[in-house]
Formats: sequence, C-alpha cells, structure tokens
Amino acid sequence: MNTDEHRWNALTERIIGCVFAVSNELGCGFLEKVYENAMVVALRNAGLAVQQQVRFVVLYQGVEVDEYIADLVVEGTILVELKAVKAFDEVHTAQCINLLRVTKLPVCLLVNFAKPRAEIKRYMGVPSSPPT
Repeated sequence: MNTDEHRWNALTERIIGCVFAVSNELGCGFLEKVYENAMVVALRNAGLAVQQQVRFVVLYQGVEVDEYIADLVVEGTILVELKAVKAFDEVHTAQCINLLRVTKLPVCLLVNFAKPRAEIKRYMGVPSSPPT
C-alpha cells in the first residue's frame, strides 16, 4: 500500500467516525440537508477541511455540457455523497462512479442516514472498483 492509500484510509476512517457521531446523535428520519449540515459541523470539529455543495464541470467530447454538484469534499480529496433513502440503489453507485471519473478524486464515500445505523459504501477512483 502506498503513502497516498494510507492517507486516504486514515482520512476515510476519520470521516466515517463523523458519520457515526452524526447518526448516533440525530438518528434517522431527517432530510439529507440536515445530515449534510451536521456532517459539516462534525468534520470541522474533527479538524478536517470540508467544502459543501461543490460544483464540478461535466464534459462531453471536450465540451462543457453541464455541472454536477457533490454534497461534500473533505480535505480536497474525498467525496462524500449523502442519502436519506430506504436502501441504496444502483443509481447511487453510478452517481459515485461518475463523480470519481469527473472529479479525478481518489475516493467517494456513499452514506445513507435513513437507517438506525448509518450505512457506508466506499468507492475508489477506478470505475470498475467494487464497493468496500
């Protein structure tokens, strides 16, 4: 495992700690925006730099066709996509994989707060990578 992978693993562990802190305190039943705002507070309290509602340009054949807005970007490296849904769907996986491809960032955490215990899937920057 290289130095970058160690850094990403350590960073994702800290983010996951924040996810469970938010989940434990708020429980389930709120809209995504509530969890997004709570995650910003938790991440900043953990000493992590976080950007909210980050816009990324989507290109098709080199032409800008639209933009995509990521929920959170932590330390300029890790994407965090938040959901409050009954269950993860294939479209959520596609969303993370597309975000990784567009942003060229190494990791995307997909988080679902709609369960009594938050669910988390991790995707790596290679489009064919399965969740871990």
